[in-house]
Amino acid sequence: MEVVKLKEEVRRVMEKARRRSASIGFVPTMGYFHEGHLSLMRIARSRCDFTVVSIFVNPIQFAPGEDLAGYPRDLERDLSLAEKEGVDLVFTPAVEEMHAPDRSTFVEETEISKGLCGKSRPGHFRGVTTVVAKLFNIVGPCLAVFGRKDLQQLAVVRRMVRDLDFPVEILAAPIVREADGLAMSSRNVYLSPEERRRAAGLYRGLEKGARYLALSASSDDLAPIIRNLSREIEEETGGRLEYLTPVDREMIEVEKAGDCRFLAAALRLPSARLIDNVEVPAGEPYA
Repeated sequence: MEVVKLKEEVRRVMEKARRRSASIGFVPTMGYFHEGHLSLMRIARSRCDFTVVSIFVNPIQFAPGEDLAGYPRDLERDLSLAEKEGVDLVFTPAVEEMHAPDRSTFVEETEISKGLCGKSRPGHFRGVTTVVAKLFNIVGPCLAVFGRKDLQQLAVVRRMVRDLDFPVEILAAPIVREADGLAMSSRNVYLSPEERRRAAGLYRGLEKGARYLALSASSDDLAPIIRNLSREIEEETGGRLEYLTPVDREMIEVEKAGDCRFLAAALRLPSARLIDNVEVPAGEPYA
């Protein structure tokens, strides 16, 4: 496995791979790997000849006061895990390698990113789309794998790829959960033992809500359902919901249960912000 810090070195390796007609799979990450990250690498390896993983904590997707400085990092462990998964190249750029100090160009999606996390984290998705576009230009993958836990991010990246004609297939990977249902996240390490015990209530609440929405497909008034479910989740978790929102497959908020494809939520606990979503059973499964 090669570990590369410079863009031009990545391009050199990628050009060699393309000359031998290798298909390139890519997994962009911020590191501090858990089983969810490793599952993305396995999918990329199963679909492509050459697998690239990036590890980069992207400062332009963090707002002032967020956890940029304290974001969990363990590069040595991450590299060991990536090598065990058979990754061919890991790109670990410094901030100055990815972002010029006088940068003035950004990539911005303006529709899907307006609500949910985009509303509570202004500028976050502009930072995500900018860095993902840069990484696609550096690596030149045929396929990139993103986890469904960050479902709005997935939808935003798919729209960017469509609108800007990136020749990249975006593959959605299932959420990987702990035994009690909590979605795996690097930020879960922030949770105190008591917060961790109660945090699984978010998933249980979302599952309950999704079942109820599936049975209430004819309802045109979701407000009472969401209001009651919000109260139950906050009581069980001890947290505060930033949002609990029924959305369609493009992550746009819907008003009718029959139009709902996912139930998405962001929960604030004293030590961490958790996001999660569940699919509302209806028609063909999401891919």
